[in-house]
Amino acid sequence: MAWTALVSHRRGILIGGGVALVAAVLVLLTLQRPSPPMYAPSPVVSDSAGEARVGPVLRTVDATASHRWTHFSFQAGAVVRDPGPTDWDLAFRRFQIIANGGQGFFGEGGILDLGEVPFDEVRTVPLEGYVPTAARGDSVNEAIREWYDYSFLSHLLTPRPRVYVVRTADGRFAKLELLGYYCPGAQPGCVTFRYVYAGDGGSDVQPAEGGGADARDRPSPLPDP
Repeated sequence: MAWTALVSHRRGILIGGGVALVAAVLVLLTLQRPSPPMYAPSPVVSDSAGEARVGPVLRTVDATASHRWTHFSFQAGAVVRDPGPTDWDLAFRRFQIIANGGQGFFGEGGILDLGEVPFDEVRTVPLEGYVPTAARGDSVNEAIREWYDYSFLSHLLTPRPRVYVVRTADGRFAKLELLGYYCPGAQPGCVTFRYVYAGDGGSDVQPAEGGGADARDRPSPLPDP
């Protein structure tokens, strides 16, 4: 009996020590949580591209609302409030992204994942192979569904270094790279991306003459608060 009690006591000490160690590690990881890049939402000001090639351009879409989609137009270069059926190209809801194309949508849109290639090295885009949005219980576009990595330790979402091509609602093209997901104060839902839009309807997505709002450089995120 005494030996059994001693073994049980030691086992309890070991289990308690293990739990304490795990708790200490979790606390340490929380204290060392990295600060994500943060971007303020872009002003909702339309700047029509016409039939010109535009970019690279940096935009941050406020997609913090989980109950509705926020629509973006490459032609307008901005978020579109109360858009018509073909007045938008991409829609954002938190980390979800869809294109205006597929069953139940009125546009010709789709998305193509080019993989981990340098943004500036993508000079022309394919004309075929674009994935439409699937309208089911919750709309999703499989080509861009997994555009991020998520850490269960830091609980942070990080964009994967991939380049996508978007076929717009009217059949034009834009190359796209996602850069961030956090608003000021590390609030999730500010989707930041850069793009070159071929407003002329061609497949050439090289930087426009004179560059764009952010030229070829990656934008600088907001400083840590």
